[in-house]
This record gives sequence, C-alpha cells and structure tokens, in this order.
Amino acid sequence: MGERRVGKPSASRLKSLLGAHFGAASDQIIVGPGPGLDAAVLDLTDGRVMAVAEDPIFPAPNLPLAVMGWFTVHIGASDVAVTGIAPQFMTYTLLLPPTCPESDAKTIVTSISDAARDLGISIVGGHTGWYDAVTIPIVGGVAVWGIADKSAWVSPGGAQDGDVLLMTKGPAIESVALLSILYKDQIIRRISSQSLQKSLDRVRQITVVEDALIAFGVGGVHAMHDATEGGVLGGVHEMASAAGIPARVNLDAVDVPQDIRELADVLAFDPWQAISEGTLLVSAAPESVVRIRKAWDEAGIESHVLGRFDKRLQHCVVRRGGQEAELVEPVGDPFWDLFFAGLRT
Repeated sequence: MGERRVGKPSASRLKSLLGAHFGAASDQIIVGPGPGLDAAVLDLTDGRVMAVAEDPIFPAPNLPLAVMGWFTVHIGASDVAVTGIAPQFMTYTLLLPPTCPESDAKTIVTSISDAARDLGISIVGGHTGWYDAVTIPIVGGVAVWGIADKSAWVSPGGAQDGDVLLMTKGPAIESVALLSILYKDQIIRRISSQSLQKSLDRVRQITVVEDALIAFGVGGVHAMHDATEGGVLGGVHEMASAAGIPARVNLDAVDVPQDIRELADVLAFDPWQAISEGTLLVSAAPESVVRIRKAWDEAGIESHVLGRFDKRLQHCVVRRGGQEAELVEPVGDPFWDLFFAGLRT
C-alpha cells in the first residue's frame, strides 16, 4: 500500500510532479504555473491582459448546499482578484452522485448563479451530470477569469525590497469556519458560546475578493496572495520565494482573534499553518499602508501588519514567542487530518 497523501503537495513536491509538462509553449504567457501563483496572466496582444484561475470545491458535512455554491464562486474569484483584476467570467463542472435529488442540484446551481451575479460575474459554460463514481456533490473545477489593461495588475511574485507585509482578518479563517461546523457537537462545551458562534459565522469570510480589489484600488500594492494550504506562514513563504526576497514576520505583534485561538487550542493545531482561504496577504509600499488599512477598516475588514520584505536576509525569518527561527517550506497542512478524522467520527 502506497504512502497516504492528502491535500496539495508542497512547492518542491509540486515541481517534481509537474516538471515542465505544460503543453505547448506560448509567448503570450506572462505568469504561468508555479507554487504560490494564484492565477495565470496572459497577454492578449491588444494592450490588455487576462487573469485566469481554477479550483475544485469540496463540500463539508453539515454545510448547506447553498453555501457550497457561494464557495464555488468566491474561492475561484479570489484567485483572480489577487491580481488586482476584477473577475468577470466563469465556468464550472458540477458532479453529482446518482442518489442526489434534482432539487439539491437546483439549490447548488441557483446559489452559484446568485453569488456570481452579486460579484458581476457571468457564467458562460460548464458541465453538469450524475455519475456512479461520485459519492457526494462536488464542483470538479471552477474556472474564473477577468480582463484588464496591461498595466493594471500585480503578481503574487511582485513583492519589493522594503515592502510592508499586511494581512486581513487573521490566520486559519477557512480552517476555523469548517472545523467549527464539523466538530460543533464535540466542542460546544469546550469553548465559549460567543467564540463558537464567531467561528461558525466565519464561513462567509472565506473570500478575499473585496479585500484584494479594495487594496489594489487604493494603490501602492506590489503583490497579493490568498493564504490557502499551508496557511499564513505557507503563504508568506510562497510570496517570498516567488519574489526572490525573504521576509521577516513577527507573529508576536498580531493579536489572534479569540475564537481562532480557542478552537486551535481545543483541536490542537497551529492556526498559522492551517489553510486560510479568506486571509489576504499584501506586499505594499510603506507610504501606502495607512491608506490601505483605512480603506479596509471602512469596509469592515480587520487587518494587521505582519512583517516586511528585506533582501538583506538570507532566508525568511519568523518571530514567535520571543524567539526567531527560519521559516521553512511547509510540508503539510494540519487542517486535512482534522477534517478527515472528523468525517469518520
């Protein structure tokens, strides 16, 4: 029996797996496949570029199907929005088990349409079907893209020396939201009712579309990244690797929200290393930081100063508990073991 693998592979494993197997070469590719690169960026040769991204969507137990539909749009759209380009079009593939009633399929389809309309995204194609190989409703892939002027976008690899590293909301947003739903009955007496409700409510924070477009609109943004698998620390490592500039991160300067701290303590996982779709990391010019944070605050989006990019460093450094250590490439995400263990209980 082979080694059990769960979740997205580390950057080094991904490079080993994919190699250079990317089909035909094209001089229109500005940003192609690579670790930490949320979206591809293509030169349309007419003064415009297109950002395009794709993701699968897995439902969580007890997660309403309508919320799964909302996830489908926002998770795909977030990967485009981090380029500063507004998502405009999408396709998706809905795969259903033979026992899934058409009414459930209708709920998912309708919620996807509603969420797309709210973001100004047109659904232009896809695929829907019932198959024996499918055991639960799954969006096998959602592709989202948007078009903008060739000068009006940023890459996750665009961080510059001296940039300030900003973070919205907090760490482990997606982990906390989904694990609080999955483990609700086991943890209801182990954390405060206020914290549990706050964690459950974070399900609607699993998006960075607004965070990213607000920041880009203010100006001074050089790079943005959605902190997905590997969490905030994984996201920082990916941004630094893509830019070729190390970062110094000070976790001691960030007050982790109480509900996140409580759930992480109860379920024994590191919130800084757990998947955090909904947490936006931004590399910004120092003179733009106050204006970006003010704009987020006016939109009701909490933010923190996490660190700074510094080319004088030999490697990424993280300060935690008064100690500094090298920030190494993450090799796994604690969310997945907890998630699948929860499914078995």
